Amino acid sequence: MLTFQGFSKSYADAPVLEIQQLTVPPGIHWVKGRNGSGKTTLFKVLAGLLPYKGDLFLNGTVALSQQPVLHRQHISFGEAEPLYPSFITGQELVNLFAKARQAPHGQAAQLAKALGAEEFLHKATGTYSSGMQKKLSLVLAFLGTPRLILLDEPLITLDTATVQAMYALIKACHGQGVSFLLTSHQDIEMPDLPLTATWLVQNQMLTLVTNA
Repeated sequence: MLTFQGFSKSYADAPVLEIQQLTVPPGIHWVKGRNGSGKTTLFKVLAGLLPYKGDLFLNGTVALSQQPVLHRQHISFGEAEPLYPSFITGQELVNLFAKARQAPHGQAAQLAKALGAEEFLHKATGTYSSGMQKKLSLVLAFLGTPRLILLDEPLITLDTATVQAMYALIKACHGQGVSFLLTSHQDIEMPDLPLTATWLVQNQMLTLVTNA
């Protein structure tokens, strides 16, 4: 699903990640690591938000550095602590993302209802609590027909009902061939998700911990 070849990411002269050769298979993957280990940096690179050295391939065919449009069409990113322009409404953002990603008709409304976001989307995001911002970020991440969805710290600030709704969406999308990478700096068990593998970001490397 995702292949790294000679991959590296640094800030100035400080290396953050070095992955010479690695293939992450399709599925639902849990990526763990302490704060500052490089998990969010990895996700931002995969989402096309940060430059890097080396090669990244999605499904063996999409070279992310050479095909940036396909890159952004196929990979969605839900941030750990999303921030949006305070003057724009959640619905305006949803409409923008739905159009850009050519989302199926009615998908946005279904996602908003499932994640409990429909009641506040008409409000400006500057009035949102952290939980409301997180729900909006999940709606945006699931929009369209991505092949890979990145969810950074997806459990923080969410109530139990929304967590279960998110799990249900992950399982439904996985059944349709979508892969997931989810991060956490905590050792959290997720018995409600059929995890493919657990990975650890440590010492500038991404290492397989367990494989289902």
